[in-house]
Amino acid sequence: MEHFVVSARKYRPQTFKDVVGQQAITNTLLNAIENNHLAQALLFTGPRGVGKTTCARILAKMINSDGSETEDEDFAFNIFELDAASNNSVDDIRSLTDQVRIPPQVGKYKVYIIDEVHMLSQAAFNAFLKTLEEPPKHCIFILATTEKHKIIPTILSRCQIFDFKRITVKDAKEYLKYIAKEQGIDAEDDALHIIAQKADGAMRDALSIFDRVVSFSGKELTRQAVTENLNVLDYETYFTSTDLILENKIPELLIQFNHTLSKGFDGHHFIAGLASHFRDLLVCQNEKTIELLEVGDDTKAKYVEQSRKAPHAFLIKGIALANDCDLKYKNSKNQRLLVELCLMQLASITFDGEKKNSKHYIIPPSYFKKKGITPISVELPKTEISVEVSEEKTTVNNEDVKIVVDAPITAELPRPKLDLNKDHRTSGLSLKSIRAKKEHQIRQMEVVIDVEDLPTEAFTEAQFYDAWNAYIKQLHKKGEKIMASILEMSKPTLNTTTIQLEFPNDTLRVELEKSQYPLMEFLRKSLLNYDLKLDISVNEEISKKYAFTTQEKYEKLKEKNSNIEVLRKTFGLDI
Repeated sequence: MEHFVVSARKYRPQTFKDVVGQQAITNTLLNAIENNHLAQALLFTGPRGVGKTTCARILAKMINSDGSETEDEDFAFNIFELDAASNNSVDDIRSLTDQVRIPPQVGKYKVYIIDEVHMLSQAAFNAFLKTLEEPPKHCIFILATTEKHKIIPTILSRCQIFDFKRITVKDAKEYLKYIAKEQGIDAEDDALHIIAQKADGAMRDALSIFDRVVSFSGKELTRQAVTENLNVLDYETYFTSTDLILENKIPELLIQFNHTLSKGFDGHHFIAGLASHFRDLLVCQNEKTIELLEVGDDTKAKYVEQSRKAPHAFLIKGIALANDCDLKYKNSKNQRLLVELCLMQLASITFDGEKKNSKHYIIPPSYFKKKGITPISVELPKTEISVEVSEEKTTVNNEDVKIVVDAPITAELPRPKLDLNKDHRTSGLSLKSIRAKKEHQIRQMEVVIDVEDLPTEAFTEAQFYDAWNAYIKQLHKKGEKIMASILEMSKPTLNTTTIQLEFPNDTLRVELEKSQYPLMEFLRKSLLNYDLKLDISVNEEISKKYAFTTQEKYEKLKEKNSNIEVLRKTFGLDI
């Protein structure tokens, strides 16, 4: 049996030109080598499988090449790879710094590639600082990591940093197409595209998935084989779901969702994919944004075709509903019901049938259609008003103008409109009714104030306090204890027709302002003076007098009931 080499190793790039999707970094490194402008400490950072270690090896080989070596020369004696995940102690770093002093036997440079450098301990980082800052002329350090934020700032400041980006779906697909051609595999464009999407920007993952799918399907790599092997939801699932939603076929839509779940797919994955599908359809509706669609050419044509069927407003609302379901999914106790409810809401967005409009009719129109009856339109009788004017005089610009009308004038009154959607009834206990009553009282007060020739009779201060106390007693009888206690809290002062009140905080002022209209109406009617006004102010110093001592509390109680003093003396009680 011949030894099998995985594609990630077999097709590992040997030159910078072969590196996929990192043109900016490879061009920078090439120019640095050509212009002799290469730093002695480099940091390669980025996600997994994007070419960090590969670029480090290519760079180490290029700086030692002088053109006289053979093609298979790898300069193994000059390149040292250290895995910081397993060699992260201070002793390992000290051993490395001891080796650094020895010059290379072959080539110009000794290159130290430290992979997963973020795994070094704090002490190891500190031991490495001086060597990294001032290495020998024959030594170059290349550090590689996937988590740059875990490296201490003193290390970062001593390195030239190169940020590797994720491989785009397009670049990954083109490289997979090249490998498939090299291996003599007939691969569909959509199949390679799904593999590139599944890799999520990592070329090594894409090659690993490619090997797995080829082992499953052989020399014919189809889209169906890829979706079955990778257990991913196919585009066709979402195309079918969207067609059922646009056609308002709720039963068929729920059956299709059940069929998807029976294949082992998660409902969360389904609804998130549906939101992405709506987004892709929205992107296809504008020629400027269609390039944002990362799918194969055959699938792109299907997206463009379906985007013409889906209204813009439907897609916007559909994305919002699906995204809301996605956010609520993890916290839901009945996740399947949540997704099914979302699907039913999506299928009802464009529904404009009998059920939606039947509220405007006592008997729905479908009843007459089934019976073969044509409804007869009924018009309300017109109301005519006849006015006969023989002669009329008016003045325009200080001149008399005579208007003579011989024929009767007929005016058609507008038909009364009955809004069947509006509910004219209001519950007596609802917040709406309470708010409406208060607004009515305010309007009443404003009307009373605006009326002329209202009484403004004089009154004494004693009469005012009698009316004030009478209103408080009236509140107690009605059970409005809170408002009564607020009015008792501060004794009003009268300044001609202005009633002045001071409260210790703003909350009491606001409460009284809300209920001032019935109070002022009562006082004005009782004193027969409609010039009365209410002036409410806040004085926080007043609050101090409410902090009673024990003796003051006792005196207050004694004022209300003198028998308390008798009780205290009889039993010899202390205060």
